[in-house]
Amino acid sequence: MARINPPRVTLRDTAADDPRVGHLLGTELREGDAPQVILLGFPSDEGVRRNGGRVGAAGGPEALRAALYHLAPDARSAGFEDLLRHTRDLGDLEVSGDVESDQRNLGEALAPCLASGTFAIVLGGGHETSYGHFLGYKQVGRRVGIINWDAHTDVRELKEGRAHSGSPFRQAIEDPSGSCRGYTVAGLQPHVVARAHLEFVKQHGMAIWRDEVVPETIHSLYREAASPVLASFDLDAVDQAEAPAVSAPNVGGLSSELWLLAAYLAGRSSAVTSADVVELNPRVDRDGQTARLAALTVWQILRGRAERP
Repeated sequence: MARINPPRVTLRDTAADDPRVGHLLGTELREGDAPQVILLGFPSDEGVRRNGGRVGAAGGPEALRAALYHLAPDARSAGFEDLLRHTRDLGDLEVSGDVESDQRNLGEALAPCLASGTFAIVLGGGHETSYGHFLGYKQVGRRVGIINWDAHTDVRELKEGRAHSGSPFRQAIEDPSGSCRGYTVAGLQPHVVARAHLEFVKQHGMAIWRDEVVPETIHSLYREAASPVLASFDLDAVDQAEAPAVSAPNVGGLSSELWLLAAYLAGRSSAVTSADVVELNPRVDRDGQTARLAALTVWQILRGRAERP
């Protein structure tokens, strides 16, 4: 199995009555304790390069984590700080640039957490992250449904037999294990979706267009979902004005309000057992704007997880 490197974040000093996420993470966990939530970075963007996108997502986990650690816990949520104290940031999986090998290693790293019921949040990386994420379920023999928030279907064919950031959900759907129970993609933009890919999605699940995503759509998706569910958050689903630093930016995407509601409800849904946040490209970020949105996405997932009934 690949090595996992510990997180590297420098936190500013704050007053004792003003703790930040990074001050609280894992403080109630002793050696050998099982965390309620784990964070694991997957700093890979070779799949983005293979797919012709803007490279730079390999720096996503570090940029996301740096922004996340400086956020305050939600003072309105009684259980938020306690959840953070029982959340372990494992760090970043060491990747080789061999996408297929790195995806297998990610699956192996996640499998023990998924088997024990620990909620996993994977910090990408390109969207090749999600097939490695899915392989964790395959390894523990669990059939999983997938909800992907994305402007693209990401069911492209492999390129010369090689995986890339546009192929993860075709790979999951066609995996011979049959571990993919169904696939829903929400936030699709019609100007980037080919008819063949749309038909493929419809054969195996459900496609929801950007203009169909309203609060009730989001609520109903999670309300009707059967456990376990892997929720994937591709930042390119968000309008380019609010998320400029992604591998493939899109005008006319989801508002951050809808996006963050989807993240919160993913955390709150008892059906969702893991999530990933992908395609943050800090090389082209604007004042850390997209990194902060990515961090707030994880924060909302954690908030929802803390408020589960």
